[in-house]
Amino acid sequence: MVKAWKADESGNVTFRKTARNFNQPAATCGKYCVVEVEEIVPVGSLDPDAIHLPGVYVQRMIIGAPYDKKIEFRTVRERETVQ
Repeated sequence: MVKAWKADESGNVTFRKTARNFNQPAATCGKYCVVEVEEIVPVGSLDPDAIHLPGVYVQRMIIGAPYDKKIEFRTVRERETVQ
């Protein structure tokens, strides 16, 4: 099972950031590949040069929504006013 950013309906997958390091080799070495994606788009929406894992390696896709990405939210405390 690998985690991906975006996939089309035929199973072509695009990874983001550090997921590109090991998810593609892990998906291709197994007998059965399940991909958890954030978004599924129509066929033809992905740029062919941006596909990291072809659909022939993917047997199942799961939409893992809703995502709670706490690390991506910037929280800053308000400054204290000096008198």
